[in-house]
Amino acid sequence: MSSAEAFLETLAASELPPLIGHRHNGGEFRGGVVTRDLGPLRLAELISPAGECFRDERSARAADSELWQIDLVTEGRVRAEQGGNTAELGPADLVLIDPVRPVRFASTATTHVTMLLPRNSLRLGPAAADRLAGVRIPGDRGPGALVSALAGPIARSTTDFRADEADRTAAAVIELIAVALTAQLGDSGPAPDDALRSRIVGFIEARLSDRDLTPAKVAAAHHISVRRLHKLFEDQPLTVAALIRRRRLDRCRADLAGTDRTVAAVAGRWGFADPAHFSRLFKATYGYNAAALTSNSRTRMVKALPDRNGEDGGEPRER
Repeated sequence: MSSAEAFLETLAASELPPLIGHRHNGGEFRGGVVTRDLGPLRLAELISPAGECFRDERSARAADSELWQIDLVTEGRVRAEQGGNTAELGPADLVLIDPVRPVRFASTATTHVTMLLPRNSLRLGPAAADRLAGVRIPGDRGPGALVSALAGPIARSTTDFRADEADRTAAAVIELIAVALTAQLGDSGPAPDDALRSRIVGFIEARLSDRDLTPAKVAAAHHISVRRLHKLFEDQPLTVAALIRRRRLDRCRADLAGTDRTVAAVAGRWGFADPAHFSRLFKATYGYNAAALTSNSRTRMVKALPDRNGEDGGEPRER
């Protein structure tokens, strides 16, 4: 990319959490952004020049509150500061960033991979998130090395995955990230219920297109009773059935915004057999019709109502 202006325009269009105040130190400019999706993961490979950038509370976006950001340095050096923590990163190192909290970066010319993943997939409590955000995760040993080894190649080859392969690969990468974060905390491991719940969420994410995915099937796959399964999720924002439904709706919304396929085809792909029922759920959850996202409607749509911060469509909790 030939200019800083073009690079910033491309960065703004990438839908990555925004950064401002980037300073290019003169000389030949070298920068570029390539984004790809892998199931619930969004991966971006960035080449950026030496300089500094930051995000403050005013530039944070509400939509990013549902995401965690993991940055992997592949070339160069980066200093990341967030929440009173400072990470000095070299090649293969990783850092967890909360995309809605203030952050500051300073770097040499670098190549790095940014991974955005659903916040609920990591199950990080506020105390653990405060301890981890802005802290270097070594990429030369332990589970961090596995994440580093996988993330770079995957970011460059997501087009080679079928939909089911993408979901299962993303679930595996997210699980490795969770293991790396737990190791960084210095704990012997998560509580048994937390570990089991994380495995169940990964299982669900990898099988959302299965129309037969039910709490009973999830429980059987993990050798527990349905009652035990519901007990695991009783203090979570969504029940198991509601989590399956909401994640399917999220996938449908993403697909409808990036395809010319019909609403019925997209709904069917993600396990909704009844298009009319799907349309009612979609509107109750997001506040606008699914058809508004299709290619024919996008040219007519002036404004879509915002997401309702994860509300589950107003339906009763399923048991």
